[in-house]
Amino acid sequence: MITLEDVEQAAERIAGRVLRTPMVPNHALSRLTGADVLLKLDNLQVTGAFKERGAANRLSMLSAEERARGVIAMSAGNHAQAVARHASLLGIAATIVMPKFTPSTKVTRTAAWGANVVLVGETLAESAAHAHELAAAQSLVFIHPYDDPGIIAGQGTMALEMVQDVPDLDALIIPVGGGGLLAGCLVAATALNPGIAVYGAEVETYAAMAQRVAGRSVSVGGATIAEGIAVRDIGEIPFEMVRRRIAGILITPERAIEEAIGLLVEAAKTVAEGAGAAGLAALLSHPERFRGKKVGVAITGGNIDARILSNVLLRDLLRDGRLLRLHLQIPDRPGVLADIAGKIGDSGGNIIEVSHQRLFASSSVQAAELEVMVEARDKLHANAIVEALEKTYIVRQV
Repeated sequence: MITLEDVEQAAERIAGRVLRTPMVPNHALSRLTGADVLLKLDNLQVTGAFKERGAANRLSMLSAEERARGVIAMSAGNHAQAVARHASLLGIAATIVMPKFTPSTKVTRTAAWGANVVLVGETLAESAAHAHELAAAQSLVFIHPYDDPGIIAGQGTMALEMVQDVPDLDALIIPVGGGGLLAGCLVAATALNPGIAVYGAEVETYAAMAQRVAGRSVSVGGATIAEGIAVRDIGEIPFEMVRRRIAGILITPERAIEEAIGLLVEAAKTVAEGAGAAGLAALLSHPERFRGKKVGVAITGGNIDARILSNVLLRDLLRDGRLLRLHLQIPDRPGVLADIAGKIGDSGGNIIEVSHQRLFASSSVQAAELEVMVEARDKLHANAIVEALEKTYIVRQV
């Protein structure tokens, strides 16, 4: 178990090496959810995630003999980068074992800090097993991503800052992977503000902490954009700390994670990865629990591949009706394409892609099929564009 004193000592150790990130009120998100929302932007850390806190604290606690031996860690990315960076700053050799599915952005950035990166395993559990084997074979110090008191105390400095900056917070929402961040934040937040409610946020396909707190066997798995919290094995130290004092674990649908990423880009002008946006996704999924309350939401990481971010934003535009994919059956005669383009333009729409097929797709030689991608301002504007086209053509949204 760790105490507030442990977290405060960790804050002293990491001062100057880890950024004290801002707590930023967001009026757009507050209007949307009915809560007074403040975002803790730990995606602004040098490596793009809160993991810097635990890694900096744990590595600073190593003895001279342990530093000489070198360290090893397993991680899906953010812990890897954090250990690699702070080992580099301290002149310690680091080996990082990462699952094969880890986004290329995280692999590249980890290696850039001088770490020896080893890609092994389909899951974090398989990577962890290999890392333990290497640690034993090469006498390396294993730096666990969450089941370690030094790591937990370091992660708790995030909530320490949140409550110091905004003492009257009613609640915190913290993403949950292995539980180290949540455990550390619980200790710090409840010690400084005994009335605060601390919630964990998990994606529905990896709700291991919720299952364990409820006394059920753990069953997880499936594709998720929140790979940073796609954890099967909750740390035993964090679990013992969390189960005694947690206000609740909020389960978040995969779609809400995507929506939260898009909202953070548009409403907060900040980039978050799936795991980093899980706290906001939980607020969006359970707004009634926080309505009228002052809520601190931890944005824990921003390391998302540009391709994935692009896809998320495009899917968001499609769901919101701001991007229309229209399929039209049209007569195959001159001037039809110009007429359709004119109707869309006159309605204020912007054509961004056109696909015209006359030979194979249509049922009649006198007809053709047209697929058009159109930008609209909002759902109402999109409906107006479709209505204008439907006066002349058969239109189907796809």
